[in-house]
Amino acid sequence: MTTDELLNQPAFIHVPVLSRELLAGLAVRPGGHYLDATVGGGGHSRLILAAASDVRLTAIDQDEQAIAAAQATLAPYQERVQFWHGNFAEYQPNYQFDGVIADLGVSSHHFDVPERGFSFRHEAPLDMRMNQQRSLTAAEVINHWDESQLADVFFKYGEERLSRRIARRIVEQRPFHTTTALAEAIAYSVPRQYRYGRIHPATRVFQALRIVVNDELNVLETFLKCAPNWLLPQGKIAIISFHSLEDRIVKHSLRNSPSLQVLTKKPITPQEDELVTNPRSRSAKLRIAVRDINL
Repeated sequence: MTTDELLNQPAFIHVPVLSRELLAGLAVRPGGHYLDATVGGGGHSRLILAAASDVRLTAIDQDEQAIAAAQATLAPYQERVQFWHGNFAEYQPNYQFDGVIADLGVSSHHFDVPERGFSFRHEAPLDMRMNQQRSLTAAEVINHWDESQLADVFFKYGEERLSRRIARRIVEQRPFHTTTALAEAIAYSVPRQYRYGRIHPATRVFQALRIVVNDELNVLETFLKCAPNWLLPQGKIAIISFHSLEDRIVKHSLRNSPSLQVLTKKPITPQEDELVTNPRSRSAKLRIAVRDINL
């Protein structure tokens, strides 16, 4: 995608979740160097850069649109920011940081821009790639993986208890080319009372597809094995997750790391005022750990 095409995309909106709690946990120090491993639209990074004097920041994202948006957001600090386009699990720094943060999962931008294919609220191609240079799309998974594979994906990554029933209907009716057609097929493959429940019956399947297309849990595990080594002694790592599969990996990875001391016995969750102004923050959980000074 060219620079002009990136600039003509809808605005990459990033409302930073749990920002007060994250900044308090990081205790940003003057002259410190921080890594934002999922810069998104740059919301958290902007707050880190503004929190103390002469702070430097390295910003990573696998989404070109996010990088372009963050460059615009962080333009006032451009001399103190370095960008890297790629997946955080593939990053190999040549130095250590005073703090590392990651805001996991899909951004509001991905849900709100129909053509990215993350949401079934709008008709769009079945894409779901965060990094659009990758070849695997949701359409490839839905239309070419066999029934047992689909059922396993829906159960493992979406925690969908009707996974086999849904997979059977999808295989019977495919190919699917749009988000809305797939969501409708899922809705009519489940019992009526389930169809009109608290959440749309396609929600868990779409989560599962997004996770498998972007290999989210495997790259998260790789990142969490590497990231403690990227910290200076007493450097802090802060991870925000949005569903139980992510949070479980974060919890165990931080706790089991030989070089980290966990600072949050229980995850930090949004306060009431944040829930009112940003309802999408309701499932966010923040965990923080510090690198042992002796390691």
